[in-house]
Amino acid sequence: MEMTIQLNGLPYEIPAVMTVSGLLESLGFGGKPCVVELDGEAIFPRDHAVVMVVDGARVEVVTLAAGG
Repeated sequence: MEMTIQLNGLPYEIPAVMTVSGLLESLGFGGKPCVVELDGEAIFPRDHAVVMVVDGARVEVVTLAAGG
């Protein structure tokens, strides 16, 4: 059963409940530096593998880029 979350302010379908890590992998951000906020709370990278993204969650993902 697909679920809908808010990803960076837009509706986004996910196939099922998943971890933050799983979501990042599915978005192509696995292993890349990024900041994740879930329902208004910052999620530390050490917690990405255990924090779950559920139906109706509000997720903000900001990637970090270096350069000049």
